Amino acid sequence: MKLAPLALAAMIATPAAAFDMAKMTEAERAAFRAEVRAYLLDNPEVLAEAIDELQKRQVEAAAQGDAALVKANATEIFDDGFSFVGGNPEGSLTVVEFIDYRCGYCKKAHAEVAELVTSDGDIRYVVKEFPILGEQSVTASRFAIAALQSLGREAYEKINAGFYEDFRGDVTEDTLLAFAGDLGLDGKAILARMDAPEVTKVIEANHLLAQRMQISGTPTFVMGGQMLRGYAPLETMRAIVAGERG
Repeated sequence: MKLAPLALAAMIATPAAAFDMAKMTEAERAAFRAEVRAYLLDNPEVLAEAIDELQKRQVEAAAQGDAALVKANATEIFDDGFSFVGGNPEGSLTVVEFIDYRCGYCKKAHAEVAELVTSDGDIRYVVKEFPILGEQSVTASRFAIAALQSLGREAYEKINAGFYEDFRGDVTEDTLLAFAGDLGLDGKAILARMDAPEVTKVIEANHLLAQRMQISGTPTFVMGGQMLRGYAPLETMRAIVAGERG
């Protein structure tokens, strides 16, 4: 049974709140579905438009959710009291990065993040040690945190950059000692600190924060009030920074 044109037009014009397919007969329902199917087949671009709109709404909803997570966890993200703070400590905008030294995308992002921070000059840069790729990742993070706690910020900066730029091979006690020596650092002092409760506390706190923030991969950035999940090129990061500054 085919709906008469006037009947179909009346259905389309009916307000959504008043339109109730449950009140239609089986024949009317089947005819309506056939008309909708025919329309979509004749105008497939409508489907593409609908999918684009759905994706746009999903992205907006995700961004709003991430902004709420940043706001709810702001102190732990920006001022935990134990994470490395680089760039301009008095910068007007804080960029936080969750990293794993064994992560290929973290390595790819390293030079671009450094360029962003250096060229901008007004970014406060915070590093969250977030090892998730196995025991060697944990060992590398322990080494970096131990260096920060025992030797200070300059030692940490050398190790952080060195893991991405120079370190090769497996992360072992021997390779870490050689690595520290090449950087002019006291490797034995760092190794002696690696298993300290204070080092463990940092990693545990970062994992708990990541869990609350629904972060499961690296790199993940918090840039002002929004999150960037995954690698993005330098120009994208610059655009986000500019947007955060209004």
